[in-house]
Amino acid sequence: MKADIHPEYHVIDVKMLDGTIVQMRTTWGAEGDVMTLDVDPSVHPAWTGGGARLMDTGGRVTRFKKKFAGLDF
Repeated sequence: MKADIHPEYHVIDVKMLDGTIVQMRTTWGAEGDVMTLDVDPSVHPAWTGGGARLMDTGGRVTRFKKKFAGLDF
């Protein structure tokens, strides 16, 4: 393995939207920098897995079911 090819790995403070500060190790920024998040991962559906629903208001799913209603799969 080559020597001196990896970036510096250090501790920064990550400030959540609710004001809490979490220390994390990263290659971003410099030692002691503060990263302020725009999106809070503790409540956002992309990280919590909630809120995904199929909503069809007479669109593609309904047309598909109507088109292939008589066929057995």
